[in-house]
Amino acid sequence: MAVNPLQKQRKRHKSGPGRPFQKGQSGNPAGRPIGARNAATQLAEALLDGEAEALTRKLVELALEGDPAMLRLAVERIVPRRARTRPFPLPEINTAADLVPAMAAIARAAAEGVITPFDAAEMGRLVETALRAAEIGDFERRLAELEREVEGARMEHDDASSA
Repeated sequence: MAVNPLQKQRKRHKSGPGRPFQKGQSGNPAGRPIGARNAATQLAEALLDGEAEALTRKLVELALEGDPAMLRLAVERIVPRRARTRPFPLPEINTAADLVPAMAAIARAAAEGVITPFDAAEMGRLVETALRAAEIGDFERRLAELEREVEGARMEHDDASSA
């Protein structure tokens, strides 16, 4: 008898009926469709569909009365942090010149409804960060170049003064 329970489990799985598919092979190779929603979520939405306004009003009322849990819930649910999005093609960003097409792609995706305005703002911040990184890289490159020039001039000056 195996002392380690994990070994015991492994042995049982090897000899038992096990999984209906090979290890490392998905039971659903196509994966879940983009934007697909859980059946339980759809059911809950259908049940609460007609009550959304009344429930929201009660939630806000309780939050305004000072209930901290309702206040947190109101902020988290009424003002969601992020929404479901679909992937969209974003041009590769290697230089500062690549930032303009990237921002245009983000704006186009938001205008077409592929991503939410919130997600577009987040993506815009990523592009802004990429711009700052490109500027810092360019600054570092130029600074190193100036330091080499100054060092070269200093060596020339030392050579000329020693001669």
